Amino acid sequence: MTIGALAREGGVGVETVRYYQRRGLLDTPDRSGGNALSGGVRRYGPGDLRRLRFIRQAQASGFTLEEIGELLALDAGHDRPRAQALATARIKALDAKIAELQAARTALQKLAQDCAHSDGPCPIISAFEA
Repeated sequence: MTIGALAREGGVGVETVRYYQRRGLLDTPDRSGGNALSGGVRRYGPGDLRRLRFIRQAQASGFTLEEIGELLALDAGHDRPRAQALATARIKALDAKIAELQAARTALQKLAQDCAHSDGPCPIISAFEA
């Protein structure tokens, strides 16, 4: 399949595929039918699509591209402890981010309530000007 078909099947744009290639997460196949000057087309196979979907699913699980690169390099049969360590670290980072977002939500909720029940300057605007 062409890069456009790979991108479409993987649910991403062509530039995203190229970005993953630049980052070393996806291989860039040779051009078929000659070299770059003769207009050959790069062809991608089922393995490339599986890898692209792996990257997207890992991103949806909160892994960074660096972590995804490490996961891709691991052997599924032998590197389970490292994969588990990466997942555990990602869970801790997500828990910290969730706590941060909940604190921000609570603070904003209080400001919104204060704004609804106060006279004078808006507490929301005042809080952000300080």
